[in-house]
Amino acid sequence: PLWNEKKIDKATRVWFKYLSNDKYALANINLNINKGDRIGIIGTSGSGKSTLIDILMGLLKPTKGELKINNININKKINETYLISWRNSIGHVPQSIYMTNKSIAENIAFGFRKDEINYKLVKKSAELAGLSKFIEKKQLGYEYCFGENGVELSGGQKQRVAIARALYNEPDILIFDEATSALDLKTEEFILDSLKSLPKYITLVFISHRLSTLDMCNKIYRISENKNLELIK
Repeated sequence: PLWNEKKIDKATRVWFKYLSNDKYALANINLNINKGDRIGIIGTSGSGKSTLIDILMGLLKPTKGELKINNININKKINETYLISWRNSIGHVPQSIYMTNKSIAENIAFGFRKDEINYKLVKKSAELAGLSKFIEKKQLGYEYCFGENGVELSGGQKQRVAIARALYNEPDILIFDEATSALDLKTEEFILDSLKSLPKYITLVFISHRLSTLDMCNKIYRISENKNLELIK
């Protein structure tokens, strides 16, 4: 794998600004992530959290500075294969999820043809996301359709589908981008509690504007008014 257990992901003195803006969206960012870490990143709306995540995911290239995986600067043209490998190792759980009017198995294995679906992996992903018992109570199980955009599912259940979908690709790192911010506190607590059972080899990065959602993290950073990172835990 690109990211082995002894190496770390480093964002070293990263600065970023959008072409349409003279001001830096992020300034002098230094961040180390060990494999298996539970990292929390907190900041107000517009502070640069999403920009930082896009840089970590290899979707944006720093204006200045380097993103290194195993000490390899993945944004160099010569290292393009590493960049692609890094992107493929990441599972992204967004704030909201789009679901098709197809079976729950097809929604978890999103992007795969029905004849390509690994049902063993679908069930494992649903189990890790805390969704398998609910699905298996349905008469059709994983062939059951919950309607266009998951109309029969609650907000919390749809977020579990989003987590299962991300887990289906067997990622090394899971990024939760404000993934529970639209849920009520009780539902959010249930989902966060289920994440504690995820394998320790999966690195988790949580983006939030509420400190209370980051209790399970071993490191918590805040994006300051100066657009850099402050370690607060």
